[in-house]
Amino acid sequence: MAKIQAIHRAIQILSLFSLAAPRLGISEIARALGMPKGTIQGLVSTLAEEGFLQRDEETRKYQLGLKIYELGVILSGSLDINQKASNPAHQLARQTQRLVRIAILDGDSALTTLDAYPRSQPFLSRQFGPRVPLYCTATGKALLAFFEKEERDAYLEQTELVAYTTNTITDKGGLLEELAATRKRGYSTNREEHFMARAAIGAPVFARGRRLFASMCISGHPDRIFCEETEELASQLMETAREISRLLGYFPEALVSESLREKRFGA
Repeated sequence: MAKIQAIHRAIQILSLFSLAAPRLGISEIARALGMPKGTIQGLVSTLAEEGFLQRDEETRKYQLGLKIYELGVILSGSLDINQKASNPAHQLARQTQRLVRIAILDGDSALTTLDAYPRSQPFLSRQFGPRVPLYCTATGKALLAFFEKEERDAYLEQTELVAYTTNTITDKGGLLEELAATRKRGYSTNREEHFMARAAIGAPVFARGRRLFASMCISGHPDRIFCEETEELASQLMETAREISRLLGYFPEALVSESLREKRFGA
């Protein structure tokens, strides 16, 4: 199916904005996309008229408009994982007094869809992007560890393991060992591998038929994650992940019982 060029270019423009580059001028956008400034000006003006961009009159640069925020709130509230996970995630945040995050697989990365803050901690604007790599984050490794072998091999074949910090695992053999350890203990770890002074433990979330559906993590300063409470935190995290999985239709205990019944009586 042929692309509609104007829509494709508009999406390219919106995709340039990020936490690192929240405001962009016409020249910057044109340079980034390799397109004439006149073309960019027309597209940007239309996006601004429709509320998808807004202009800062002082700097004459553009930022994402409130229409993007409105659509994002609608999407966030309508996602099945957020509807099912919101209450358990917020309860876990209150119990542990730590940030809890929910993420889903999107392409070759994990996309955070929900942040649950403990009540004692005031809401902060997101300091870390919603999209994170799989190989060096707790939510990412909790997903990657439970890929089918063929999927995991394909991911490792096409992914360059870039070092974000001195703790990032960039050796594929070492990463495979880490993923095997994750599967064995049931939870993943991030020991300042994506950002310094940021650590987390993560667990997978499954849907009906043991389909890998999402992941979640408890995140915070390394001293608050890897401490005398680590095993208790991991236990609470995995129990919450199981609770969310049950809400999504995955009942591992029922599958085990059915398997035992089939072995005993035949199917």
